[in-house]
Amino acid sequence: MPPIRNYEEAKAYLYSLKHHGAKYGIDRMKLLAKKIGHPERRYPIIHVAGTNGKGSTCAMLEAIYRLNGYKTGLFTSPHLVFQGERIQVNREILEPDSILNYTLELKSLADDLASIDPDDHPSFFEFMTAMAFMRFASEEVDIGIIETGLGGRLDATNIVRPEISVITSLSLDHTNLLGTDLASIAREKAGIIKEGCPVVLGLLPLEAENTIRDIARARNAPVHNICDYFGKPSPHNFPPTNLHGDYQGRNAATALLVSRLLCNRFPVNERLARESLQQVNWPGRWDEHLVGNKKIILDTTHNQEGAELLAGNLEELVLQTGRKPTIMTGMLGPERAKVIMPVVARYAQEIILLKPTQPRAATFKMLREAIPGDFSGRVRNSQVRTLFPFPGYCSEGEDGETLVATGSLYLIGEILDTLYHEVPVQEHLLQ
Repeated sequence: MPPIRNYEEAKAYLYSLKHHGAKYGIDRMKLLAKKIGHPERRYPIIHVAGTNGKGSTCAMLEAIYRLNGYKTGLFTSPHLVFQGERIQVNREILEPDSILNYTLELKSLADDLASIDPDDHPSFFEFMTAMAFMRFASEEVDIGIIETGLGGRLDATNIVRPEISVITSLSLDHTNLLGTDLASIAREKAGIIKEGCPVVLGLLPLEAENTIRDIARARNAPVHNICDYFGKPSPHNFPPTNLHGDYQGRNAATALLVSRLLCNRFPVNERLARESLQQVNWPGRWDEHLVGNKKIILDTTHNQEGAELLAGNLEELVLQTGRKPTIMTGMLGPERAKVIMPVVARYAQEIILLKPTQPRAATFKMLREAIPGDFSGRVRNSQVRTLFPFPGYCSEGEDGETLVATGSLYLIGEILDTLYHEVPVQEHLLQ
């Protein structure tokens, strides 16, 4: 391929790697990490997995440690708008020029690996993981907070040796890769547990928790459950946070428990830690935006557990406003549509169907087929650029109305992009 000369060309190259990865596992990431000198070994790490809540928990952990004076590295995926959101130091995203420079450096090493075995060429996610490890080392972070991309056992991030492992939640998702029952998925998530390394668990189904505890016991890893420290699940027992939804209290409890268990190595002020939970920046999770005189709520939902949480938030919204909202929605694939669309239909007065700019996006036909037959409201197709034609404006709804956009994180990213940026970023967002 021609030489990479600027960020746009680097981005195109990185996205061309989405089909790399015929070898499923972490061996390829181990080879790449060795090539770059194992930067992930130069700072302490908190490793976070889970079906839902892992991103929010990572954001909470980052806030706790940064507000207590530590220099933080935060690696999450995917991104909402800008690629550099995935790799942050003290919440400053990785700039395009830095992505270009890291890409050039890593491409040379990747080509060397592929010259021996083409299947050893790193994937997109492995490139991004390596960039995170390298940036955190070069900027000498005090602590790195690393979110898994998919699963745990075979995820590219799982070459790390963390101070503590975290599993936030567990439900059926990515069943084609992780397994079709809770025990199988639990075994994949528990793959991040290392010998002698403490584990923190959020609220998990009993079957999943028992599976994880068995694996932790075999690896001499102490297990800490948030309910053992904060009591039975209740908004009154879990720490408050500025992020909306009772479930965020579970994530706040998880993050606060992690900080307590690591207090010998990373002392934190409990008052500051709790204050930081009121200052968490994590867009797209029941995230309210005032657009003109309308309120737009943006919320990512992508699986069964997420759909149940969405139902609770929508029910609360209907009680508050006295009316069902117009709901804009789109997601990836028919399986997710079958889970999410019935919840949308239950609480919507009107449904506007959208198709994220992503190869795996559910078609309008798939979305319509997932709407229960007893839904009596209007259903229509639209596009993000039609609903949000320019920054700060929404063409839908009346003044004072509350609208909801829910579904794929990719869709929420596109809406945020059109709301706040003059020139939308047309990136195919990848895991």
